[in-house]
Formats: sequence, structure tokens, C-alpha cells
Amino acid sequence: MSLGIHVGVLVLLAATLTTGCGSSSGVKVATEALTLAPESLANRQIQSRRFDTKDEHSLLLAAAAVLQDMGFMVDECETSLGVIVGDKDRDATDAGQVAGAVLMAVAFGVAMPTDDIQKIRAALVTHPAHLSEGRVLLRVTFQRVVWNDRGQISKRESIVDAEIYQEFFAVLSKAVFLEAHKI
Repeated sequence: MSLGIHVGVLVLLAATLTTGCGSSSGVKVATEALTLAPESLANRQIQSRRFDTKDEHSLLLAAAAVLQDMGFMVDECETSLGVIVGDKDRDATDAGQVAGAVLMAVAFGVAMPTDDIQKIRAALVTHPAHLSEGRVLLRVTFQRVVWNDRGQISKRESIVDAEIYQEFFAVLSKAVFLEAHKI
């Protein structure tokens, strides 16, 4: 290639980079969008545990087994990165919501959609603890997407119920203990 083409490519690349990074792009991010909610730290503490082990790979395998025992299908597993993702489908029918929809239909002749199915997703990440040798941090999060009986998404939310996380970590701790002692 000639020198003119190289210079042209460099000028085009520089113009693209500066346009994307400059404030003239027209996109403004609200300060609130970059601020963590007050409950973020509390949720992260519920979702995380430290394990006294040097064997991150075995911890990941035990965590994958616990997720499978909880009914999750492991979709993605990248043990070298410390990541596992799984999901499960469940019924999302709520008797109260159905009763309300029936009342609305009878009283006003309006058919209200009701929740039908949900997909629950679990995402798990591990990494060695920075300040202590022989410890691994593990964080798991659960989210759900709910579809109504018309096939529309009615809810998309993180699951923050502490009992679910406590149950997961209790079973995982037991599995890690049994594996460590070859029981």
C-alpha cells in the first residue's frame, strides 16, 4: 500500500476514536446511573462467600454440582476464568394474580394478562482472594425473567431473597467439606 492510503486509514481511525470518546457524541450519563444503590453492598455480601482452599477448580466443580442439584442446567462453564452460568424454567403462575384477572374480566369485561412461565438464571464467579493465600472468593447471583400468558416479558429482576443464597452456600460448604475430607 502507498503512504497516502496508510495516512488516510490513520486519519479515519483517529477521527473515529475521538468522535466516540468525546463529549460531543450527544450521550449524557446521569450521575445517578453511575452511583450504586445503598443496598448493593448488602446484596453483594449475601451473594458472596470466602472459601479456605487453594483449589479453585474443585470449588467450581462443586458449585456446578450444587447448581445442577438445584435444577439448573449449566449453559456456560469456563473454569479457567472462574465462571459458571446456568438456568432453569419454572411455572410463574400466581393464584392471586389469576383471581384478580378473573375478577377484572367478570366486572369490566377486560382480559388481563397473568404471569405464566419464568426462566431463572444463576451466574457464578470465583477468584483468588487478594490479601490471603489459599482462599477463594465465590459470588453467585440469581435473576429471573417472567413471561405472561401472552408471551410478553412482564418482569425482569434480580432475586435478592437471602434464604436462597444461604441455602446455596450451605449445600456448597457441605460439598466442599466432604470433598476435602474424601468422604
